[in-house]
Amino acid sequence: MSTLHEERRDRTDRRRSVLRALWHGNFKRRRIAPRRTHERHAVVTDWFHPQWLGVGILILLLCCFDAVLTLTLIRHGAYELNPIMAPLVAGTGRGFAIVKLGLTAIGVVFLTILARLRIFGRSVGYLLYLVLAGYVALIAYELFLLRNIPLD
Repeated sequence: MSTLHEERRDRTDRRRSVLRALWHGNFKRRRIAPRRTHERHAVVTDWFHPQWLGVGILILLLCCFDAVLTLTLIRHGAYELNPIMAPLVAGTGRGFAIVKLGLTAIGVVFLTILARLRIFGRSVGYLLYLVLAGYVALIAYELFLLRNIPLD
């Protein structure tokens, strides 16, 4: 029974055009949830909850506000406790702000990708809320310090 079958597959490789694939995947999502209940891979979906986008944007905005407040406090006599970021604060602080925002953005993207995974009975997306709460507390503390330092 050897019959020749006509090749029905399209010979063009759809993965060759990255921009087309991203555009297509943005509007025609295929994986909203894992295929199987036991799948625990880092990326098994191409759709993430909208609240994670909102939390991620809030974290990045608070990160920018934190950078501005940190540089303002340093101008008024405070010092950076983080030994990795302390050398970057010197001068205009542009390097400090870029590194701070870049590292935070990488962390937010990483946590969003892993958000559906469960660790210790909780989803990893829960960490995004903890980071947001931490930034809110940090901003409140910096505003308290800024309010209570003697301005020159």
